Parts: sequence; C-alpha cells; structure tokens
Amino acid sequence: MKVKINAYAKINLMLDICAKRKDGYHDLFMIMQSIGIYDTVTTERIKGGKIVITCDRDDIPLDSKNIAYKAAEAFFESAKIRKPSRGIHIDIKKRIPHAAGLAGGSADGAAVITALNILYDKILSDDELCKIGAKIGADIPFCIKGGTLLAQGIGEVLSKVKPLRKCFIVLAKPEFGVNTGAAFSQFDENGKVHAPDCLGMLKAIQSRDLFDISSRLENVFEQFIEVPNRIYMKEIMRNNNALGTCMSGSGPTIFGIFDSKEDAEKAAEELKIYADDIFITKPVNNGCKIFTIDE
Repeated sequence: MKVKINAYAKINLMLDICAKRKDGYHDLFMIMQSIGIYDTVTTERIKGGKIVITCDRDDIPLDSKNIAYKAAEAFFESAKIRKPSRGIHIDIKKRIPHAAGLAGGSADGAAVITALNILYDKILSDDELCKIGAKIGADIPFCIKGGTLLAQGIGEVLSKVKPLRKCFIVLAKPEFGVNTGAAFSQFDENGKVHAPDCLGMLKAIQSRDLFDISSRLENVFEQFIEVPNRIYMKEIMRNNNALGTCMSGSGPTIFGIFDSKEDAEKAAEELKIYADDIFITKPVNNGCKIFTIDE
C-alpha cells in the first residue's frame, strides 16, 4: 500500500515571541496560513524494518537528521509498533525552498505522520497525531491541520479563526537560509523593541477584512534578523500595490499580499534581481492533502 500526500507550506501573518520558557522553548503567538506551494511525499510499507528516505534534492539529508525520518520514528514509538513492522520508504519531491521560514521540513514530517496513520489502519486520532508532531517540531501540528489558525504555546495549541479571503501571495526567498535555533538565540540576546498588535490582528482576521489584515502583518523576528535587500524587496511589492508585506517564520522569505493577479505578476518579475526562488500562490485550506492511496 502506498500513500501520496501533498504537504503544503505556510506563512506567518503574525508572529510574536511572548517569552522564553523554563524548558528552553518559547511561548508564541502566531497567525498561520497554509499556501499553495507543496512537497509531494509518498510513503509505503516495505520489508526489512528500516526507514528509507529518497529525495530529488541533493542538499536534503536522508538519515535521522531529516524531520520526516524523526516523524516516522516518533509515530512508531507512540503507536507502539514493533521494529520488525517499521519498514517504510519515504520519497520526497521538494518544491518548498529549504531553510526559508515556510515550514518545508515540518510539512514533510506532517505528511509522514498522516500517511503512516493511514498505512497502519488509522489507529490514532488527529489530536494524537498533532501531539506526536509537536515532539519533533513546533510547526508540525499546524502542518497536519492547515488552513488559517491561531497557534500558541510553542506552536502546538491551535485555535480556529476565520479563513483568509481569496488573494494572491508573492514569495521571494534570497539565496541564503536562516537557522531557526540561531534566530531564537538572537531573541534571547536582544529581546524585542516592541510587541506586535496581536489583538488587532485577531479582530481583523475574524472580520475577514483583507486590507486590515494586510496592514497589520508583523513578524517580531524582523526586529533582529537581517535579510539583505529586504527593504528593497518590500518596496518593489508595495510599489506594485501590495496590501502588506512581511517576513515568514525566522526568514529569510519575504511575502506580499495582493488583491490583483496582474500586480502580483509585475512584482514577481521585478523581484528577480534580488531572489532566485519566487512564487505566486494563493491561500489553501489544507495542511496535508491526500493525493492518492494505491493498494
């Protein structure tokens, strides 16, 4: 049996770090949105009891460093599946840029957890799958559920909010990546200059006012993570009528929200001088979407 899943990327419409916790993690306030860029993760059971990963990108680890590998191990442990029955092949077709603040690795991990639950007869509930995911990465519970959600705690406490209206989202990722752990260390060292207006954003989200939402986009990481040419990329987006611009996650991807496809296309064309990875996409309501199940 083989399960193929489209694992969608995310952006942060708002990201605030509230405090560092005693366990070393951070309490967060995030409005997260699934977008139409996805990896395709195919998972099937094989003989031999080993976790085997293949990928079409050379810079992605194929061993226990891969989040997909860790997700499979965590699922097997939680589901109490014995080692002889743990033979699994995970094939990843990458479209989400790596180390981009778009949860590419977390999306793959979420897809593996979702697929394994199907392959092993749906033995766990969605909430149980999210608990497994939270042990591996803070974004995985969101990537399992997807859509538009408020994420709190370390990212594992998810609450429904109104879905984002139809719009066009332009993403521009510079060549370099940002290490999430290093980004949080920057916060621990420097703190933040001011806190985003979380309540104002929640009200805007619940009213589904795209203009109000876009005007309130904010990411606290932008206060201490330097992304070369960020100012110029945002300026290009605004000059092409972006309703708002922001950095996603710990960076370095910059995104803009557009009401017009034509404006989005113009911005994307002009952004090519600053970024190689440029996408025009839309909001989606899924984190993991089952594409096919082959018996």
